[in-house]
Amino acid sequence: MCAGHRLAPSDNPPMPRARSTPAPSPAAPAATDAGPAAVSEKADKASSIESIAQDIATAIVEKRLPPGTWLREEALGRVYSVSRTKVRAALLMLSKDKLIEIIPDKGAFVCQPTVEEAREVFAVRRILEREVVRLFIANARPRDYQALDQHIRFERNALRQTTTMGTVREKLLGDFHVALAEATGNHTLAELVRELVARSSLIAMLYHSSNDPHCSSDEHADFLRICRTGDVEAAVSCMIEHLDRIEASLELGTGKPDRQLDLVKALLA
Repeated sequence: MCAGHRLAPSDNPPMPRARSTPAPSPAAPAATDAGPAAVSEKADKASSIESIAQDIATAIVEKRLPPGTWLREEALGRVYSVSRTKVRAALLMLSKDKLIEIIPDKGAFVCQPTVEEAREVFAVRRILEREVVRLFIANARPRDYQALDQHIRFERNALRQTTTMGTVREKLLGDFHVALAEATGNHTLAELVRELVARSSLIAMLYHSSNDPHCSSDEHADFLRICRTGDVEAAVSCMIEHLDRIEASLELGTGKPDRQLDLVKALLA
């Protein structure tokens, strides 16, 4: 268990639905070119609108594309060997999930949540994940516990591997919450949690989260142990403490995108 906490809970930050994000800075990172061989290889893997949107979303969640990044249509078209019409459709899908913002006459940018939005995300996650815990304990089957046990083993294995990228580790930690929500059988609730976890990744990147991934994984294990006892209120308390700790690890009010990047290389990584 992490020092200074009575119980051990789960992982990343929350989001509000219906809030606009501020316009990205004109200095937002822009796209550059990549070699034709690398672009062709990527195009073979993803060419449909849905797969393009998923690929970009994954890059955002894995923190390869930080908040404020300018998603240039020309560069994306070269990466996926598709028309700008297809690129625009994929970007529109992402904008509906609040991962990017489309600004008329300027382009599409990875969203930059404000401090107020970051706090709202946490508030909404606490509300939703409280219900996730209740539904999970009421409906979970042995195989659901086994799947989450396996997920925690994946987390710990990733944490032990010095070659594993930090972004991959953090994505695994966030995926625990999504898997927990999916196990409730409520698909709408699981979709909302998935969106919140993705937005939490943006917030963690923008506001320089100091969250210790080992601590989060330990909290996941302790949370699951409490769930097995059937003590709903203790499990809910554990989850809320976990989310509180994640929020407290953020430097809210201080973060701004501080690194330029090559969009194409980030997507090909």
